[in-house]
Amino acid sequence: MMRTALSMQGHEAALLRLAALSPLAPATLSALAVAVAHVQTVRARRELLSEGRAIEAPQLLVRGWAARVRLLPDGRRQFLNFLVPGDVIGLSDVPQPLATATVVAVTDVMVCTPPDAAQLPDLAAAYAIARAMDEAQLLAQIVRLGRFNAQERIADLLLELHERLTLNGLARGNAFDVPLTQEAVADALGLTSVHVNRMVQQARRDGDLQWKGGRVTLTDPVALAQKIGRQPPRVQDTAA
Repeated sequence: MMRTALSMQGHEAALLRLAALSPLAPATLSALAVAVAHVQTVRARRELLSEGRAIEAPQLLVRGWAARVRLLPDGRRQFLNFLVPGDVIGLSDVPQPLATATVVAVTDVMVCTPPDAAQLPDLAAAYAIARAMDEAQLLAQIVRLGRFNAQERIADLLLELHERLTLNGLARGNAFDVPLTQEAVADALGLTSVHVNRMVQQARRDGDLQWKGGRVTLTDPVALAQKIGRQPPRVQDTAA
């Protein structure tokens, strides 16, 4: 890893995502700003965590995309989920935790050690909601792989990414950048890259989306969610 300084204009997505999960006091925002001002750069395809090895400290993803992945002995891989700016990697209440999956940088990424929430109850609440959201997304992946057809899998994944990138401010309306190859999408959805390409072309003909040059535009996310029966995950009762 290479340590570098990050301009204050570069951390907004991470802070927006945490603040969207739970209101953060000025002192907490200041602590986060101090943390993200000094980051480590990890090059694409390098590991941030290795399955079965100790998690020395959690990491806040400030820039770039990463993924949880399981690698099989014959070289096959399964992407369990993708991680975007504002996600916290390696949060655990277990003493001396071990990584349950490898986390690899999909693009060049910047990470930092987030503030300890022991004296920051608002940040502790954000971390708790982040863990619950993480669990909900992994449960959604089980349903996606177990019961959805190929076209539904692609639509559901893109809707999830749109929701998450809206939360951290990286989506612009119905459009967002996706730095994923069709092979990576295939390895996340249990498909072949040829099948992914065919289903994306079909979705384009159906008028559901456009995917060009690494940028996805969903024509009508609400209608698409209704079409495939997607319900965005809810992890707390905001009406209480």
